Amino acid sequence: MARLRQEVDPDEAGLDVKALDRLDRHLAHLVDQGRLPGFLVALSRGGRVAHLTTHGRRDVAAGLPVEADTLWRIYSMTKPVTAVAVLLLVEEGRLSLDDPLERHLPVFADPRVYDGGSGADLRTRPAAGPILIRHLLTHTAGLTFGFYHRHPVDARYRESGLEYSVPPGKDLTETVEVYARMPLQFDPGTQWNYSVASNVLGRVIEVVSGQPLDAFFTERILRPLGMTDTGFHIRPEQAGRLAELYGETDEGGIDPVPGLPVQGRPRFLSGSGGLVSSAYDFHRFMEMLRRGGELDGVRLLSADTVGMMTRNQLPGDAMLRSFGAPAHQEPGNDGLGFGFNVSVVTDPSRTLAPAGLGTYGWTGAATTAFWVDPAREVTVQFMTQVRPKTLKVFPELRRLVHEALVD
Repeated sequence: MARLRQEVDPDEAGLDVKALDRLDRHLAHLVDQGRLPGFLVALSRGGRVAHLTTHGRRDVAAGLPVEADTLWRIYSMTKPVTAVAVLLLVEEGRLSLDDPLERHLPVFADPRVYDGGSGADLRTRPAAGPILIRHLLTHTAGLTFGFYHRHPVDARYRESGLEYSVPPGKDLTETVEVYARMPLQFDPGTQWNYSVASNVLGRVIEVVSGQPLDAFFTERILRPLGMTDTGFHIRPEQAGRLAELYGETDEGGIDPVPGLPVQGRPRFLSGSGGLVSSAYDFHRFMEMLRRGGELDGVRLLSADTVGMMTRNQLPGDAMLRSFGAPAHQEPGNDGLGFGFNVSVVTDPSRTLAPAGLGTYGWTGAATTAFWVDPAREVTVQFMTQVRPKTLKVFPELRRLVHEALVD
């Protein structure tokens, strides 16, 4: 177990101390208001941690503070780890980005696409082409989430027990077989829709590698990077460091809520959102990406492969707002493209919050976030544990971090 520690003074790293104080005070105010239980925020520059703040509680009822070694459910921040796992297999020639999914998972042969109607009258037609591995990495496969409540295919997912992505009691293989029976919302490669695609990729990784997903992650990514606090479940000796999970109430407060089981190995290994991690471990993952696939003499991926992962991969360099399905046509997606399981800033003049060109990253369902600004050699992570309803932390977080970058 290792703790993240500040390694350099902010001014030495080109950060404005007063702006960092405004950042901390803003986040602390959210804790004081009862909107967050506590948080950790860390900024690094050139690989050295230049700002690290912990505040509030990891468990409010027990009065336990957030500490540098607190463990967090990172939910969808798992997805970039899954992308790295896929790209390891691509570099080894065991998988291609343009492989049809059915080559590795035959249950996805002959996909069908929504063609009108709803409920029992929902109509489908043959898809114009197969789902490719690259479609899964870019969320352009036509898959969806049942909780959107925006499209008749979303409803079909809910009817099939997929409102929360996983039918009760199913493992990864069984769950992916249910996904394969669902109609696609659109022809593969023609729109962007955030979806269960990374769970499908998790099963692809298992089939191609011949290993369970957790074993592959540990052997090929987590152990080589020294990410000893990261996994799909926690060990007994880690239990006291795990943050409680909260949900935002209708009144804007927070109450404890159940989350994915992490005490003991789960039956369902989610490449979409199953990992628990620490600030130290995720700092190392971000640094590996920032350094082009290498950290402390250990190379996971080539610099070219990381560059491909973190560039916009949408057709015609499209933006999420214009290429996205209706659920994603919102101002927060302006100026952003999408790489392989990370968003990418393609037009800083149009983003909702200030961001440097080429900045990439992603968020998690419990209001966690990370991003990497390669031009400024900056990495940022924010950890808390609140599943939001109306709470919006990230735009102001990004603005305040941007203010702190003085050179």
